[in-house]
Amino acid sequence: MSARLVAIAFALLVLAGCATTRQVAGPAAAVLEGAALDAAQARLAAREQALRAQPAVAFSGRVALAKGREGGSGRIEWRQQGGGYRVTLSAPVTRQSWSLEGSAGGRARIDGLEGGPREGMDAAALVREATGMEIPVGALADWAAGMRADPARFGDALVEYDAGGRLLRLHQDGWTIEYPAWQPDHPDVAGGLPLRINAQRDDARVRLIVDAWQLGDTPATQ
Repeated sequence: MSARLVAIAFALLVLAGCATTRQVAGPAAAVLEGAALDAAQARLAAREQALRAQPAVAFSGRVALAKGREGGSGRIEWRQQGGGYRVTLSAPVTRQSWSLEGSAGGRARIDGLEGGPREGMDAAALVREATGMEIPVGALADWAAGMRADPARFGDALVEYDAGGRLLRLHQDGWTIEYPAWQPDHPDVAGGLPLRINAQRDDARVRLIVDAWQLGDTPATQ
């Protein structure tokens, strides 16, 4: 993967969420009404509350992505702890890695990209300077875990469910995020955590396969 493409990949993953490498129509959402809709909404709210109560959330996995006609793949590791976070993207062939780290105070630093480290109080601005991409930083933590991002920053989310009332698709900030595969369950989060996440906005497309999740100090789970 070229340095330029890795920079694009890093920006897409860290700041945007996840998407497919080709545009494919996902399954149709179920039309839930009355008590079924109320129950689905209550389950989503409860799992969001459980996830936000965790002292730390982390995952590791594999990613394939495309920006227009360019594409590539690599590995991603992400850890969010309170207001701080660290995300690393590595290219499997060159074994190079790139990272974005941010503090609870808002300061962020990018390491590993051409031109040396970049630091500032606006992570989105840092990535825009490095890659030319205009993507929100704060949505990744929520979208990757199957949650709605802060509506004050990213607008209201449109939620679609499957016939069983599980989250199928989110539409927020111009992105469509799909969840085609989940864990059967998780001891701390009813309904489990996503194992595959696909999303798309315009010509930015990413596919994420999660190998393991870790909540707090509990062992990683697949």
